[in-house]
Amino acid sequence: MIILIPKVKEMITINSEQLSILDEPFLTFGYNQKMQDPKDGLFLFGPIDDFKKPTQMRIGLVGTEEGILRYKHWIKQIVGYIPASDANPQHHKAFPGFQSTFGTVWPLDPICEIKISSDDIYASLRLKDRHQAIFKTVGLFENAIRTYFREEDSPINLWFVVIPEDVHKLGRPKSIVPKDESLSSSSYMTPRVGRKLLTQPSLFTEDNASAQIYRYELNFHHQLKARLLDIGAVIQIVRETSLTPEDFTLRGRPLRRVQDPASIAWNLCTTAYFKAGGRPWKLADVREGVCYIGLVFKIDSTNPVGGNACCGAQMFLDSGDGLVFKGAVGPWYSSTNKEFHIPYERAKELITMVVDTYVREHNSPPKELFIHGKTRFNDEEWKGFSDAVSQETNLVGVRIKDATDLKLYSPGNMPVLRGTAYNLNSSRGYLWTKGFIPQLKTYPGREIPNPLDIQVVRGEANLLLVMKDILGLTKVNFNACIFADGYPVTLRFANAVGEILTAAPVSGDLPPLPFRHYI
Repeated sequence: MIILIPKVKEMITINSEQLSILDEPFLTFGYNQKMQDPKDGLFLFGPIDDFKKPTQMRIGLVGTEEGILRYKHWIKQIVGYIPASDANPQHHKAFPGFQSTFGTVWPLDPICEIKISSDDIYASLRLKDRHQAIFKTVGLFENAIRTYFREEDSPINLWFVVIPEDVHKLGRPKSIVPKDESLSSSSYMTPRVGRKLLTQPSLFTEDNASAQIYRYELNFHHQLKARLLDIGAVIQIVRETSLTPEDFTLRGRPLRRVQDPASIAWNLCTTAYFKAGGRPWKLADVREGVCYIGLVFKIDSTNPVGGNACCGAQMFLDSGDGLVFKGAVGPWYSSTNKEFHIPYERAKELITMVVDTYVREHNSPPKELFIHGKTRFNDEEWKGFSDAVSQETNLVGVRIKDATDLKLYSPGNMPVLRGTAYNLNSSRGYLWTKGFIPQLKTYPGREIPNPLDIQVVRGEANLLLVMKDILGLTKVNFNACIFADGYPVTLRFANAVGEILTAAPVSGDLPPLPFRHYI
């Protein structure tokens, strides 16, 4: 017997026949072997072995003198065995070593090593004008990478940017510099004047140019990635405290709580390998010709025209490979119904770019094209999507959102199983992507898991099949090495991609880039 508790606090007992348990999806690793747990698969068989696999990590290292030393200390650790912090829980596993796990060499010495002055970082971060402070601090790292890109021939497949804790602390939107540390800027421009010039340009060109920094988001992480998209640089930003947490204490206690060394190694090494061009794993047993699109919308707070939003699309295949297609900025957000919608022409243009790219790679259009979004699709944009695909393609629109109005309790002490599905009707149901995982013999969470509210809002598709796909897409988040995520990858990175696209005035003719540039 299962009990559902909606927000209205009404308790409803339902028959277990109304529920179904979806099988945990399998992943494919090296030698075409299949496992359910990424760590087990990488440990036993290694990653996918294909032409994309890097033989060596070609790292460009940027950081302070202390940051560079901490990076090298960490590399010495991850090339060897790192024991698990707790041998009992299944999800805490020892790290075998980078080359043993991925079959790729990670040299101690990077291809290039660029030092950034700690004094320069200190001085730029503490400017009173936060726009100038973060813009100038990002410039220290951006200019170093651009100079190498312009002057050197040896290719870099991943830039490791090691930042001091100061950059993390003061490089965020709501960061506040202590009064006794703040510094005055030599620029005459003030935030009020700068923002005004964005909508009411001056007769003086230099004034308008100086005001452009107020179009950049107050976020070091997002801004650095956005400003380097035009040269295709792939960035991994890491805090010094993540590499050597034992070096940072406050009153005898750790400065911040971090994962155990083995877990940090699993997660950081997996995303680094993926960003360097490798494929750690892919979904197994996926239907041929299926393609998934995650719609990206983000209000562009840096745009001088209020209310504008940036739209885009992320294309994902069974392999976890994906491209990000940047759409236009426009008044796509409605404050009335709090939803994003794009007009017919923009909708058609966006999906046309996705389909054309798919055809170039596969020599045929997709048989099934699923568009995942957080809101329903209106008639105008759906017509645009439909007109962008051929009659050979079954186009399906799926709305996915958090269901906080529903709780599902099992009779025992543990939460419901991950993969539990409850169908309301033929087109809508709830899917628990978080929950007790038998393979790990635990629930890797603290609170009672909430389900995803999944609804086929356009087109025709079997709801159970849609749910199985979504459950599988929770296992291709290469930003960490975990058993599964709570969200499908189509939506997991929607916010991340949107934040990078709107963090800086990115060129409108930016070509589609793999989403490893954005995470």
